[in-house]
Amino acid sequence: MPPSSDAERRIRDLLEEVVEAHGYDLVAVFLTRSAGRRVLRLHIDRPGGVGLEDCRRVSLSVSPLLDVHDPLPGAYDLEVSSPGKDRPLQRIEDFRRFAGHRVRLRLEPGPGSTRVTGVLVGLEDETVLVETAGGIERVPLSSVTRAHLVLDFEEYRRLGSVDLDDGTPDLPGPDSP
Repeated sequence: MPPSSDAERRIRDLLEEVVEAHGYDLVAVFLTRSAGRRVLRLHIDRPGGVGLEDCRRVSLSVSPLLDVHDPLPGAYDLEVSSPGKDRPLQRIEDFRRFAGHRVRLRLEPGPGSTRVTGVLVGLEDETVLVETAGGIERVPLSSVTRAHLVLDFEEYRRLGSVDLDDGTPDLPGPDSP
């Protein structure tokens, strides 16, 4: 199940409580490379979405923890951003929470397809259920290397107005249309 590396899981375990204490959801943790450098990429969210100041606040709060615990020896860049409309799914609860939304799964190499795209039905035991044009595909969670939502702009906008903790829409603010 994503995150796909032990280092990503250790970093999530290290940072999740701090990120949540600031009122954010740690959506995803990725270790990647960009322009020849290692990058630790954190996706955060909260009801109503996140902006640049939110990303800066989280970056400033997790940097000391990363320095003290040093989960990634050597140099790397820290990037904190919103998950965007291709929101990654990394936790078991994500596969339940986003049932009814379109998803794309990337699977470990093996016989058959290495990608599944369709509507996420949910999770049954350790199996992801996805409705495709050919019917319900049952994908072992252990074979999923990456998963993300496939949203159009309107779906993404609606998702941003839903409280990710309980599924109920937030009340519009004074600046709402």
